[in-house]
Amino acid sequence: MSPVNLRRPRFEVCAGSLPALEAALAVGADRVELCAALEVGGVTPSIAMIETAVALAGRRTKVHVLVRPREGDFVYSPRELDVMCRDVLAAKGAGADGIVVGALDRQGAVDREACERLVALARPASVTFHRAFDEAAAPLAAFEDVKALGVDRLLTSGAAPDVLAGAPVLAELVRRAGKRLVVLPGGGVTEANAGQVLSFSGATELHFSGRATGADDERPLVERLAAIMAAAVPALVEGEGAGTAG
Repeated sequence: MSPVNLRRPRFEVCAGSLPALEAALAVGADRVELCAALEVGGVTPSIAMIETAVALAGRRTKVHVLVRPREGDFVYSPRELDVMCRDVLAAKGAGADGIVVGALDRQGAVDREACERLVALARPASVTFHRAFDEAAAPLAAFEDVKALGVDRLLTSGAAPDVLAGAPVLAELVRRAGKRLVVLPGGGVTEANAGQVLSFSGATELHFSGRATGADDERPLVERLAAIMAAAVPALVEGEGAGTAG
C-alpha cells in the first residue's frame, strides 16, 4: 500500500479587490496574490492596498504582490522595467512577503536579464514567476530559464487555456522541478477540477480566484473559495504522487 500524504495543499487566492482579500482571509488561505484589475489579468496594486492587505493578514496569511505595469503582453521597455523595479522595492517597503513577476523577450523566451534584475531586488522576499510563462514560445525551455533564476515557485496553467487542459504539462513540470521550486497550478481552477488537477499533476499548491462558474452560481465568494479548498484536500491526501511544497 502506498503511503498516505497527510499534508493538505497550500492555497493561494488571487485577490483583486478588498472584498476578495477579506474572503481569502476568511477561508484561511495560505497566501494571497494581491493585484488590481483582475479582469485584465491583473496589474500592480496601489501601495495603500498592499499596506491594508498586510495589516489585515497579520501573520496568518502571506501577502504576495503582483508587479505588472500594464495589461497586454509581457515584453517590457527599459522604462517599464524601471517602473517595475521601483514597484518591487515599494511593495517590499509596504510589508509584502513575496513578489510576483515575469517578463519575456520579443522571441517569446524568458527575458533573463530583466528577470534577474527583478528577482535580485525582490530578495529576500519570496519570488513567484507568473503566467507570462504560459505565453512562452517553448515552455520546457522557458522552464529551464525559470529554474535558473532561482525563484521559489512558478504559477502556470501548463501552457494551456486552463489547468485541466494543461495537466499533462503540469505533471511534467512538477517532475522536472523536483525540490528546486514549486509548480503552482493556476488558471481556471474550479470546485469541479481542483482535485483532478492535483491528483494528475502531483502538485501540492493551488492558485485560484473563486470566480463564478456560471450565471446561476450566486454563492458568495467566500463559499466558492471554501468549496474549491474542500474539493482539493481529498485529492492530495489520497494521492500517491504529491511532493513537498516549498
